[in-house]
Amino acid sequence: MLGRSRGGLTSKIHLAADRRCRPMALLLTAGQAADSPQFIPVLGKVRVRLPVGRPRTRPAAVAGDKAYSSRANRAHLRKRRIKAVIPEKKDQAANRRKKGSQGGRPVTHDTDLYRDRNTVERAINRMKDWRGIATRYDKTPESCLAGLHLRAATIWISGLLRSPLITTKDSP
Repeated sequence: MLGRSRGGLTSKIHLAADRRCRPMALLLTAGQAADSPQFIPVLGKVRVRLPVGRPRTRPAAVAGDKAYSSRANRAHLRKRRIKAVIPEKKDQAANRRKKGSQGGRPVTHDTDLYRDRNTVERAINRMKDWRGIATRYDKTPESCLAGLHLRAATIWISGLLRSPLITTKDSP
C-alpha cells in the first residue's frame, strides 16, 4: 500500500522473524501507519508447521522494541500466555508512577532475550538485499507483497540448503 507521508508515497513492512533471521510473517501497510496497531495482525499470521498436527501459532516469547509497548499488545500476549520481551517507554513508566499504587506493577523484560531483538532488523536487511525491495520499484501493493513473499521464500530455501540436516551425496 502506498501512503502519503512527509517523504512522499511510501509503504512500510511489518515483519516477524525467527532467531535465524528467517521471515515468519509479514504485512505491508501504508507509510504513515503506526507500528503498534500492526503487532497483533502480524503475530496472528505466524504459523509453524510441524510433522504432525496443527501448525504452531504461539511462540514462547516475543521480542519487540519500545514502539510495540502498549497495553493492548501486552494484554494480547498475556491472554495467549506468550512472554513479552518489550521494554516500557519512559512516558508510560512516568504515567504509571504518577498514578501510584493504582498504576500497576512495573514492566519487566528479559534482557538476554531482548538482545536477540536485532534478528528482526537483520531479517529486514536480508529482505532488502534484493534490489527490487530495497529501491521499491513496485508501485502497487500486490506486486510489492509478491516480491516480499518471493524474497522470503528464497531466504528460507537458502537456509535449508545450508542446513546440516540435508546432505547431498556425490554421484559416482
